[in-house]
Amino acid sequence: MAQANVVDADPAVASVRRRPGRGRQRARLRAGALFMAPAFIIMALFLLVPVAYAVYVSGTNMSLTGEGAASPQWIGLDNFAHILKDHGFFNALRVSLTYLVGSALIGQAVLGFLLALLMRHRRPWFKSVLGAIIVAAWIIPDVVAGFLWFAVFAGGPNSIVSPGLFNSIVMAFGLPQHAWLQEYPMAAVIVANIWRGTAFSMLLYASALESIPPELHEAASIDGAGVWRKVRHITLPLLKGTIATDLVLITLATLSDFTLVWVLTSGGAGATQLLTIYTYQQAFRFYELGYGTAISLLILAVGAVLSLVYIRVLRIEL
Repeated sequence: MAQANVVDADPAVASVRRRPGRGRQRARLRAGALFMAPAFIIMALFLLVPVAYAVYVSGTNMSLTGEGAASPQWIGLDNFAHILKDHGFFNALRVSLTYLVGSALIGQAVLGFLLALLMRHRRPWFKSVLGAIIVAAWIIPDVVAGFLWFAVFAGGPNSIVSPGLFNSIVMAFGLPQHAWLQEYPMAAVIVANIWRGTAFSMLLYASALESIPPELHEAASIDGAGVWRKVRHITLPLLKGTIATDLVLITLATLSDFTLVWVLTSGGAGATQLLTIYTYQQAFRFYELGYGTAISLLILAVGAVLSLVYIRVLRIEL
């Protein structure tokens, strides 16, 4: 008995007894690695390999015709150096940032948050009807949404196309018609994209609002706080993580937007030439695959920088 107490009193022996078997830990690690191996393989094949190949192509003069098609040559950072001198790229960057701020940061994020607040504590039938209307716009394919809004903005004073919905409304009030897609192309595509993507932000904020304890708002109401003060001092601080997530996701989605704007304006002679449209034109209209790939990598870089800015401004801890 005394010998057992002496052995148990030894701290080294006691720590070994308390420590789980190393063989068991290694077996668990091997089992975990085995289960995660398919996911890693899929990510490597469909994410890492294409990204690595895109980086390689951006450093070559690869093209669809000419010498770059027959035998692409490694040119290093020449494509990126050319981008810095390309006025068309900077115009596309300015247009993309304008489109991003107008349709995503101001339009989708703000409108989605307001709709989520509107739907909170409403009757189930109201939530169902409003949610169905908004989500219906989200699930429509981009091509269909583009043609729908083309029908809305169609026509004009000298157009051979029949007046669309907007022109029919202004004619009913005795106002002059406008060629909306030609006179106000940026405003038209911003409105279309807000209609198209607001449902995502609304659903995200609606889910987050349900997690806020109602006792906080009840206590604030007892203290005499109005709606704006409760939103400013309770709702927004508690939704910082959701706001950051929403801004990052809609920023990446908007920077990669192509189909909706292409169907409506095809770039609008530069007025709505997003970075994605400019990349497409360089790669498949002028056949410069290497140069177009370099621009596409910069689109990824812009999205990454903006995501870090959101996290920094909102002071989100990763």
